[in-house]
Order: sequence, then structure tokens, then C-alpha cells
Amino acid sequence: MHARNEDAAIHERPRHDPAPPPDDAADTRSLGDDLEALIEDAKTYLDAELSYQKTRAGFVADRVKKTVAFGVVAAYLAVLATIGLTVGLIIALTPLITAWGATAVVVLGLLLGAYLFVRKAAGNWQSMMSAMKSGEEPGDHG
Repeated sequence: MHARNEDAAIHERPRHDPAPPPDDAADTRSLGDDLEALIEDAKTYLDAELSYQKTRAGFVADRVKKTVAFGVVAAYLAVLATIGLTVGLIIALTPLITAWGATAVVVLGLLLGAYLFVRKAAGNWQSMMSAMKSGEEPGDHG
């Protein structure tokens, strides 16, 4: 009887074995059942992925909206600061070269700065257009 208990213990599954016990229902499953389960799992995965992407897109849209709003406020404040600097320069130069002279110097200085920036932008535009036409990199032109 002692030998019989040892044989039974050998054939029992260990408690830490992750494999499920053999099941009669598993033996009778058909390929159709497996495909149906696979399709159901794919639908579940697709629903979860769509929900995740919708949440992610909502997060990005919210951040873009906030970024644009903060950028607009920053640009507005920079314009106000530039106006303040312009008025301040005119007021500071008025005792030296009269109000009309100070206005002329400040306006001409601003126009000169604008002209230099427009020339730089045009040069970059031409460089980009020539690179697009010839298919070369911008650094190839020297």
C-alpha cells in the first residue's frame, strides 16, 4: 500500500505548475471556436487601442491649445514692450535732437532693422528654393 501512495503522488500535478489540468472541454474545442475567440480578442484589443488613442489625441489637443494661447499672450506682451521701448527712445532723444529728430531716428532705426530681417528671410527663402529645385542640400552652395 505504501508503494501505491508513492505512485499516486508521482502522477499528481505539483501545486506550482502553471499549466491548467487537462479538460475534456479543451479536447473538444474546434478550430471555429478558436477563431471566434481570436476575433473576439482582436475586437477587444482594437477597442482598447482606439480608446487609448482618443485619450492621447485629447491630451495633445489640450496641450496645443494651451501652448498657442500662451504664445499669443507672449507675442502680445513683446509687442507692447517694443512699443514702450520705441516711445521711451523718442522721449529720451527729444532733449538732444528735438521731438521730430528723435522720432525720425527711432523710426529709421526700426525700418533699418526690419529691412535687414527681410533680406535675411529672403536669402533663406532663395536658398531653400534653389535646394528644392536642384535636389541638393543647402550646405552644398558654399
